[in-house]
Amino acid sequence: MDKTTIALEAISKETVDLENIPVEEVFEKLKCKKEGLSSDEVQTRLEVFGYNKLEEKEESKLLKFLGFMWNPLSWVMEAAAIMAIAIAHGGDKGWDYPDFLGIIALLIINSTISFIEENNAGNAAAALMARLAPKAKVLRDGKWNEEDASVLVPGDIVSIKLGDIIPADARLLEGDPLKIDQSALTGESLPVTKYPGDGVYSGSTCKQGEIEAVVIATGVHTFFGKAAHLVENTTHVGHFQQVLTAIGNFCICSIAVGMFIEIVVIYGLQDRGFRDGVDNLLVLLIGGIPIAMPTVLSVTMAIGSHRLSQQGAITKRMTAIEEMAGMDVLCSDKTGTLTLNKLTVDKNLIEVFAKDVDQDMVVLMAARASRLENQDAIDTAIVSMLADPKEARAGITEVHFLPFNPTDKRTALTYIDKSGKMHRASKGAPEQILNLAWNKPEIEKRVHLIIAKFAERGLRSLAVARQEVPAGTKDNPGGPWEFVGLLPLFDPPRHDSAETIRRALDLGVSVKMITGDQLAIAKETGRRLGMGTNMYPSSSLLGENKEISFQVDELIEKADGFAGVFPEHKYEIVKRLQTKKHIVGMTGDGVNDAPALKIADIGIAVADSTDAARSASDIVLTEPGLSVIISAVLTSRAIFQRMKNYTIYAVSITIRIVLGFMLLNVFWKFSFPPFMVLIIAILNDGTIMTISKDRVKPSPVPDSWKLSEIFATGIVIGSYLAIMTVIFFWMAYETNFFANHFGVKNFNKHHFNMSDHNVSKALNRQLASALYLQVSTISQALIFVTRSRGWSMTERPGLLLVSAFIIAQLVATTLSAVATWEFAEISKIGWKWTGVIWLYNVVTYMLLDPIKFAVRYALSGRAWGLVYNKRVSEMIVKLSLGITGLGISLTSLH
Repeated sequence: MDKTTIALEAISKETVDLENIPVEEVFEKLKCKKEGLSSDEVQTRLEVFGYNKLEEKEESKLLKFLGFMWNPLSWVMEAAAIMAIAIAHGGDKGWDYPDFLGIIALLIINSTISFIEENNAGNAAAALMARLAPKAKVLRDGKWNEEDASVLVPGDIVSIKLGDIIPADARLLEGDPLKIDQSALTGESLPVTKYPGDGVYSGSTCKQGEIEAVVIATGVHTFFGKAAHLVENTTHVGHFQQVLTAIGNFCICSIAVGMFIEIVVIYGLQDRGFRDGVDNLLVLLIGGIPIAMPTVLSVTMAIGSHRLSQQGAITKRMTAIEEMAGMDVLCSDKTGTLTLNKLTVDKNLIEVFAKDVDQDMVVLMAARASRLENQDAIDTAIVSMLADPKEARAGITEVHFLPFNPTDKRTALTYIDKSGKMHRASKGAPEQILNLAWNKPEIEKRVHLIIAKFAERGLRSLAVARQEVPAGTKDNPGGPWEFVGLLPLFDPPRHDSAETIRRALDLGVSVKMITGDQLAIAKETGRRLGMGTNMYPSSSLLGENKEISFQVDELIEKADGFAGVFPEHKYEIVKRLQTKKHIVGMTGDGVNDAPALKIADIGIAVADSTDAARSASDIVLTEPGLSVIISAVLTSRAIFQRMKNYTIYAVSITIRIVLGFMLLNVFWKFSFPPFMVLIIAILNDGTIMTISKDRVKPSPVPDSWKLSEIFATGIVIGSYLAIMTVIFFWMAYETNFFANHFGVKNFNKHHFNMSDHNVSKALNRQLASALYLQVSTISQALIFVTRSRGWSMTERPGLLLVSAFIIAQLVATTLSAVATWEFAEISKIGWKWTGVIWLYNVVTYMLLDPIKFAVRYALSGRAWGLVYNKRVSEMIVKLSLGITGLGISLTSLH
């Protein structure tokens, strides 16, 4: 082991205090130089210090698998399994092994599907998050490169600029002071000023300035890494989890009520056997619990998240999908989102304000105040106007560059000319530059007139100023600033912005433009894009504009946008919209947008945004433009619609099983075999899992969880299905209807000697088989009703769902027709009876859509609009014509 490695090993054991020793000693102790490390040195240090990331505890696959059996819904099924093996015996029956093994099988099947699907979704999510891994600009092998922050090592030289999240603990080198936000680490609410030589912590954010630094600690050795080891993981219960719990509790309570009634009736009023009562209770427990619900909903969201990523929107927080579905206001930045952010300057329109200066000199001054590397869109536009970019620094020596920050809204270069004199050139927002100028009173009116003239043509204004620094030091404030000129910047709207905004409005999403540009530009852009011209200056938000008489909240709600906006205004806009009960989305790209992105219901970091913006957001876009967001809204609504469809279905099935079998038990003392309920549950699970990939119509308006709608629809539809099952049983058991009209075997009890135990037992087993098919087919067919907003026959489901339904019902029909299972207490009823049951269920199905509309109408008053949509009207017309034609034909035959 060489001396360098021994020294590095000592540092990894934290025997050297690199935070407090002089910076020169830091380089000595770390055996590094200001020119950076070589690739070989980096590899050696990675072996000593490890990667720059916190160690993640790998979760046991077995514990994860078993975890799917540890939730309230699974507990009910586990209780049923215990009942089946420990309690359900007596009379002429032994231990209930079939039901016990069936319940265990159902739990294992459900957990296996959950495990596989969530594992796949987790791998996909990990791959997506890897695309969002923080990057760092690092000097290696004598060149600046962008690398993953995870491969940084102590001794690396990194560049820190506005909006960066500090990738590792570091000591600042030569340069201007930085403003660092380390509130997430230390709790300090205000940014802290850090000077050359000071230490900065991993995880803090650069709010102002630009500087180089040497890395002194990475991974678990950083301040953030040590703190993370002391903090236990906390589980945040989101809205989605609360909804899941509420629906689960409703189903459990419904089952509990049904079981209580059965216990009172069976053991109190009817005085039936113990085992008979337990079997009936098992039916309610097994059939009523939507055991697949957690899996179906979480997998639906995971698959949806993957689809969003394919459209250019990566979700950092899965539950942001449901919030995106409910978003009704989108606050969008103008530059780069509504426009291309590809600026051009019309040289002929440049206005000159200084003597002995022409348009070429204004361009040169602006170019001097621009970066030649790491350029933003404005720098690129200005420097590209020169014949050769090198002209921007020709004949001068650069002393200091002041980068852009959201507060000052300008850049500046301090330089020395050929004669040895020091000067400054600055470019930036006209108001900021105008406030610097010594002759502001003389030129202010003309400046504003030109800005207004540019704005009327949709042009932004960029002001340029210059200054002499007689003292010859970079820290000297210098002499008076001279306003040199105004340049017009044209940022063309995206070709699809107008159409995208129209689509957003059609979808019930109000788009508000939030821009730092002048009011006139905002209005002109709004006019071009068709989003309205009801724009206001940022001063109106703070009550400074006395001409605006109505309340700020109302103003924000009605406005199409705001101009001249600063970071605090964005935060205020989002907060006030939320107080008016809006679900607000906010786009942003810079460190100044982070507070608004954080407080918004859906924070959206646009393409090429800073680390700070990405960190504060819920969704990160990988493609530019507003169209990506609107596509994400539609996809989110489709995902949400699938989840909502399933919850209504789950509640309906719980009610139909509990109410239906309870009524049969109470009024006819009919005991349905628990094992056949298990078969229904297993087939249902297999079919319902496909809903996560079903083809659905997204809601045309913002949507959200409405538990009243879910419970009301579920109760009404479930009750209807239960009553139809009871009517079917009554018609088969008490009447000759089916035998007389369809020629099937008569199950009417009055034709049998029911006092003979063997006769009644045989009849009950055939009735159980018939009931099994009736309940199975209509229960699964219900998904086609709950998945559609309009008539279920007109909205084509996904092929996977249809295939699963057909396979499941072929199995169910075959079982009912030909299976005689002693252990399951069913006997075959033949193909003719199965045909009659299918016909009965088709009639039952026909009333489901009108019932669905009636419930929605009662809840909202708007649902009947679905009944009379154009496609359905056409279908009804064609059907009417067909019936009329058939009537004419029959008349002519007569």
